Amino acid sequence: MEITVGVGAGARHLGVDRVVDLGPLHPSAHGAYRLRLTVRDDAVITAAEPLVGHLHRGAEKLFEVRDYRQVLTLANRHDWLAAFCNELAVALAVERMTGMDVPARAQVLRALLCELNRVVAHLVFLAPLTAARGREAVQTVLEEASGGRVHFMFNRVGGLREDVPAGWTGRVRAALAEVDPGEAPTGLAGLGVLTADAALAHGVTGPIGRASGVDLDLRRDDPLPGYRDLGVTPVVRTEGDAEARVRCMVDEVRQSVRLVERCLDVLPAGPVNVRLPKAIKAPEGSVYTRVEAPLGTSGVHLASRGEKTPWRLKLRTPSFNNVQALSALLPGTGVDDLPAVLGSFAVVVGDIDK
Repeated sequence: MEITVGVGAGARHLGVDRVVDLGPLHPSAHGAYRLRLTVRDDAVITAAEPLVGHLHRGAEKLFEVRDYRQVLTLANRHDWLAAFCNELAVALAVERMTGMDVPARAQVLRALLCELNRVVAHLVFLAPLTAARGREAVQTVLEEASGGRVHFMFNRVGGLREDVPAGWTGRVRAALAEVDPGEAPTGLAGLGVLTADAALAHGVTGPIGRASGVDLDLRRDDPLPGYRDLGVTPVVRTEGDAEARVRCMVDEVRQSVRLVERCLDVLPAGPVNVRLPKAIKAPEGSVYTRVEAPLGTSGVHLASRGEKTPWRLKLRTPSFNNVQALSALLPGTGVDDLPAVLGSFAVVVGDIDK
């Protein structure tokens, strides 16, 4: 739209706003989504609209035709960087519906593996060479325990598939020594500010929300049994800018390393699963469970009619909410600063187009 101020000889022409489509194959995105940007002629963004749906997975409908053992195969695929945490959220829903008691060793191992998963996920977005070396070391011990590099399939209803290998805990400590998330790069302060009110209005959670002052972390506020004695203190900042988001992820990597070490110190002996019936049937009713995944709150609403398959299994995924906040934080950002702002804003598109 052309904008003119004044009339006659004194009129000033302010230029034309241009609508620019970014994506759906932009390298800043972990997956394929599209941003429709309105840009002034001085290369400043005035409006942003995230457009999703290019990577629809259909997971929620696929859950409805698989039994409770099989749904875990799909549960780790919508956010492929948080596979273990996603499996766990679904397993917890079935366990609570059936009143199943998970052994203490499995509970601590679940917390430990969630934190290893968080380290890997954050380091993917932080990405410097030092971070890459640490990520590979942690990825190796996760793969050794589960047999999977991306889709771990290590959770089971009632615990874990099997115990970790002999000597694995020592190799985990060695891998943690390789982790160095580095420091936040300079020049990000003041870019892409997301206010606390905007974060709350959009339901933003995880390190993006905590960088804007949203003091919510389920590891403290609604802890699973394995977290209750770890004393998690959330990493919270108030600036809400690109630098704060990166610093939150850097600090959370270091925090996760400490939490893994505490889990190793208190890891009890004993079984890691319970004996299951040939067919698992959840009683009629519904339940909601949630875990602190790397990018925020990952929730599962399970509704059952007493059959072997879920009647409804609805996912509350962090990236779905978080990506909406781009419409609040991008206006006022210069086009030259856009890569830095998007790089600080971690989303996984499979988690949006679930």
